[in-house]
Amino acid sequence: MIRWKTILTAGLACLAALVCQPACATGVRIDAAAWSAYKSKFLDVSGRIVDNANGNISHSEGQGYGMWLAYLANDPADFEQIWYFTRTELLLRDDGLAVWKWDPSTKPHVTDANNASDGDMLIAYALALAGSAWHNQAYLEAAAKIANALLAHAVVRSAGHTVLLPAVDGFNAPGRRDGPVINPSYWIYEAIPVMALLSPSDKWQALSRDGLSLLKSMQFGPRKLPADWVSLRRQPAPAEGFEAEFGYNAVRIPLYLTRAGVSDKELLERLKSGMTSGDGTPATIDLNTGQPKHLLSDPGYRIVNDVVACVVDGTKLPASARQFAPSLYYPSTLQLLGLAFVAEKHPECL
Repeated sequence: MIRWKTILTAGLACLAALVCQPACATGVRIDAAAWSAYKSKFLDVSGRIVDNANGNISHSEGQGYGMWLAYLANDPADFEQIWYFTRTELLLRDDGLAVWKWDPSTKPHVTDANNASDGDMLIAYALALAGSAWHNQAYLEAAAKIANALLAHAVVRSAGHTVLLPAVDGFNAPGRRDGPVINPSYWIYEAIPVMALLSPSDKWQALSRDGLSLLKSMQFGPRKLPADWVSLRRQPAPAEGFEAEFGYNAVRIPLYLTRAGVSDKELLERLKSGMTSGDGTPATIDLNTGQPKHLLSDPGYRIVNDVVACVVDGTKLPASARQFAPSLYYPSTLQLLGLAFVAEKHPECL
């Protein structure tokens, strides 16, 4: 056991050294003012991250994002506060994964015990980074437990592909006629190599490789964009029972790709142009018609395209992207992740 812990800690330390230069020299990738504004808006005293655009619920995704941002802000106290709520209120399942939703308006607060696999991966990733950076063995052990559970229950082989089920229940055959159904925005590409350190298996590399391959093949409708929910029963196609749209989930895909160092210019530019309305504002897109559905004017959505432009063309981020004034939980989270990435990897764009 001691040898396993030593190897894991050393491996994560090496990975951290590779992915966070030069900002890791200070341990801070999000400045104190931005983190203070974020947590004042979204972090409840109990340690839960509040989704203020969704009935003030909390969910495993938000807890994972919150822990990740606290790590990037080099704030162990806030990290522990968010982790405490997560492990006591969401890690309730027998398989080691978190329930996906906690609702302050219901009793009990958890009425659906299914998981959300991206939330689980975010939590494990944040624990691994914090455990390595702050020499906290308990965090590393908790991260490894979640990664093992994901590998055992949510990473599956289907129709020649290794895929991440969005949840343990409800997305695969035979219960789902068009299963497996996946959500391409659940692939957190920068986290997958860390999952492989936590829970060694060749399946993680296959998951990353096949995720990118499938994403490139998802060219639905006039704008050739992926859907939020995709059936893999035959050829990839928008899943039954969901709107055929490039929606709020898919908006984050280009940010995940750039953060992970994916340099496929054709893919990045196709996503960027496809999600952009005529006036330059990103939007959710009706895949059947190619028409924008909802304009996404918040700087947290706009920064996704700004980051792609920085990576592809060296374009500087506009002032609106660099100024952080939190509004809604989801775009505010994306903005901080975008700013942290640019500060670390592309400071020339600031």
